[in-house]
Amino acid sequence: MPFNLLVAACLAYVCLLFVVAFWADGAARRGQVRWLRSPLVYTLSLSIYCTAWTFYGAVGYAARSGLEFATIYLGPTLVLIGWWWLLRKLVRIGRMQRVTSIADLISSRFGKSNLLGVIVTAICVVAATPYIALQLQSVTLSFNVFAGPLPTGWGLPDRGATVLWVAGGLALFTILFGTRNLDANERHEGIVTAIALEAVVKLVALVAVGVFTVWGVAGGVADILDRIADSPIADWQMAPGRWTGLMFLAGAAVLTLPRMFQVMVVENSDERHLATASWAFPLYLLLMSLFVVPIAVVGLAVLPAGSNPDLFVLTLPLAQQQGALAMLAFLGGFSSATSMVIVEAIALATMVSNHVVLPLWLRLRRRQQQEAGQGMVVTGDLRGLVLLSRRLSIAGVLALGYAYYSVSGGSGALAAIGLISFVGVAQILPAMLGGLFWRGATRAGAAAGLVAGFAVWLYALFLPSFGSGNLMPEALMQAGPWGIAWLRPQALFGLEGLDPLLHAAFWSLALNAGLFCAVSLVTFPAPMERLQGLAFVNVFEQAGPARGWTRGGAEAEDLLAMAQGVIGAEEAQDFFQAQAAAQGKAGFLPDTTPDFFAALERRLAGSVGAATAHAMIAQFAAGAAVSVQDLMAVASEAQQILEYSTQLEAKSEELARTARALSEANDKLRALSVQKDAFLSQISHELRTPMTSIRAFSEILMEGGLEPPDLARYAGIIHDEAIRLTRLLDDLLDLSVLENGRVRLSVRPANLHDLIDRALRAAGSTRADRSFTIHRDAAAEHMPVFTDADRLVQVFINVISNARKYCDAARPELTIRTRRRDSRIEVDFIDNGSGIPAAAQALIFEKFARLTDQTRAGGAGLGLAICREIMENLGGAITYLPGQGGAAFRVSLPARPVVPPSRGAEADAGAAPA
Repeated sequence: MPFNLLVAACLAYVCLLFVVAFWADGAARRGQVRWLRSPLVYTLSLSIYCTAWTFYGAVGYAARSGLEFATIYLGPTLVLIGWWWLLRKLVRIGRMQRVTSIADLISSRFGKSNLLGVIVTAICVVAATPYIALQLQSVTLSFNVFAGPLPTGWGLPDRGATVLWVAGGLALFTILFGTRNLDANERHEGIVTAIALEAVVKLVALVAVGVFTVWGVAGGVADILDRIADSPIADWQMAPGRWTGLMFLAGAAVLTLPRMFQVMVVENSDERHLATASWAFPLYLLLMSLFVVPIAVVGLAVLPAGSNPDLFVLTLPLAQQQGALAMLAFLGGFSSATSMVIVEAIALATMVSNHVVLPLWLRLRRRQQQEAGQGMVVTGDLRGLVLLSRRLSIAGVLALGYAYYSVSGGSGALAAIGLISFVGVAQILPAMLGGLFWRGATRAGAAAGLVAGFAVWLYALFLPSFGSGNLMPEALMQAGPWGIAWLRPQALFGLEGLDPLLHAAFWSLALNAGLFCAVSLVTFPAPMERLQGLAFVNVFEQAGPARGWTRGGAEAEDLLAMAQGVIGAEEAQDFFQAQAAAQGKAGFLPDTTPDFFAALERRLAGSVGAATAHAMIAQFAAGAAVSVQDLMAVASEAQQILEYSTQLEAKSEELARTARALSEANDKLRALSVQKDAFLSQISHELRTPMTSIRAFSEILMEGGLEPPDLARYAGIIHDEAIRLTRLLDDLLDLSVLENGRVRLSVRPANLHDLIDRALRAAGSTRADRSFTIHRDAAAEHMPVFTDADRLVQVFINVISNARKYCDAARPELTIRTRRRDSRIEVDFIDNGSGIPAAAQALIFEKFARLTDQTRAGGAGLGLAICREIMENLGGAITYLPGQGGAAFRVSLPARPVVPPSRGAEADAGAAPA
């Protein structure tokens, strides 16, 4: 088949995956997640375990080692069926702690230690390198076999170039597929749905080849059984030690492989899905392994001697002139490789950005601000930094896989390459299990065990896998370092004759677990470790994550600015509004209570990991520490005391919150009283001044004898003062009508862009001498609105005029942003001035509110109060947005006409129907 046709098929398949992913992401944004988060999709996503190794390599493994390939399927089966309770505990902890990766899990358990996060990240990245190389090798081999030795079209000249192009293509594909945005929960519904589709493709492909092999090439089930009995596979003898060891490694891989942790824990939306997966995923593995032996036996019998058994799934249909079936098999293998690379690279990139890049950035930022004598304030768009670091990390992971393939020569069997990675990630298992079930486990013990196990794995298995003389000298392999025989990489401590894989697995895990336990016994956990140990070990008895913050001196507005840079403006604002509403402060910023700090930390942890989120919050929470009550709860084994203490604390916090609310209400009433007195004084002044002018100049006109120019000038003064007086009375009357709900609305369709244009033109006369820069997105503004256009423009004019009058920036700017969110339209007006003081934000929409000098202000303080009443009559709202760097107002209105009946508003006969 022409090579370019093969590439075209791959590109078409990739486009299909993109379409599925975009559709799923869109459905998730619309809230249509019931099917996307079903047990079926969750179970199919676990098929990420079945990579090109199981699709291609399992047949080769069976041809070389008989039924030993079954251990790779039996290990996960035993874990899903027998250790279901462990998986449920992992999922529950992941949800409560907002864990984003396996490195985040270990880091969070041991006091949110970023050091452990870095160690686990390093282990996962290095251990994934052979696995990435395996996928590159399998795709390259399948390309070469399928396209023939001399590719036509724009075929690639040699295998090395093919691998390079495959690595580059997978890197680009993964970046486009997995880092389009930063999700606050690190869940990727689109990717999970695409992986579920790929699970079906590779299962159908392998079963189709198996069915063809049994009934198309062989003579049916009876013939296949006879062929198996006569094949070398029938003479295979089980080695109990190796069989048990391989099952253990496969079971450990299900728990510790970054991609498996991603889909099993991070992407899990309901832990009840594990009940379905506990039987459905083993069934999927059974179907994937059902035809492995028949394909291997028939391939050995039919294909020429010396054929690569890893490629029997492809070469057998090609040898039988079944091009369509071979193409399906190729797409199945391509699915297996691409799905693994996508999820693995995303998981690894998340770990690198959360535990390496962001902590380094925070440390450098802290040092710079300390040198400048400033406090630590994390502002700016961290999302861009996180996304860039993840994209570069994905490229780096693929580059490491390519480097491993190039140095090792890519000549090893696929199964052998995969097992190297299994032993590497198994080093995380002791710290994981110890952290889940042993409260006495410490950060020092986990670090010692991980480093020791990782070092032994590197020395005894990973580096030797490149071949003698590549990275390890032949003399070192044969005689050991400095001639010390008992330190030979594959005969450590004099243990000879053991299979190299099991030898490395035994010593690395033995030293890992031994040091983990020994160091934990001789060290004492820090307070945060004790808290997290209690939360992890007793996760099913906890009502929520352990608290570790005392009341800090941070300003809520600073925290909002930091949160917007991490999780995005809309997400952060929604979170802060929800927290404020829960505190009984709807419409304002929440109090920085310990509960608020804990909730904010969990929300940030969903994007940047637990350790980094903890470090970011610690910069703001002055005096952040573990409370005495929390330490007593950890030290005490009496659950009644813990519950009683928690209830007392909750009641105390509720009383304190109520007292704060009463105090704030009193302060607000006093401020309003002062403003009302000032208003009455100002109103009397505003009324008296024009009336005095009118009376004085009227008397002059009555005396007569004036020249025509003087007559015209005095009449003009009387006219202007009358207009001024009328405007003031109109404002008072307008506010009264709006408050009583007697306003008549003319609701008609209009273009939002045109309304903003009208408002900008009308407000342009306000301080026309100032150079005022307007930033708009005209394309986004073109959307229909069903409202009273004149009233809405009145609101826009007031907000824009205020910005022109009061923005104190040297070069004033106003940014107008529009968006549609669900059933509402939002218009934000943000200037670049100093903003409104936090103490005054609660008063700006009240009647008589004037924040500037009464003698300099241009009105009676009714403008924003009128705007608020107008928006309530239109079924919308106008609110102040803190933390935007300047004064910011959001005008929101329904996308369709909704007139609140409680306001008593009437729509004109010509109003558009609702």
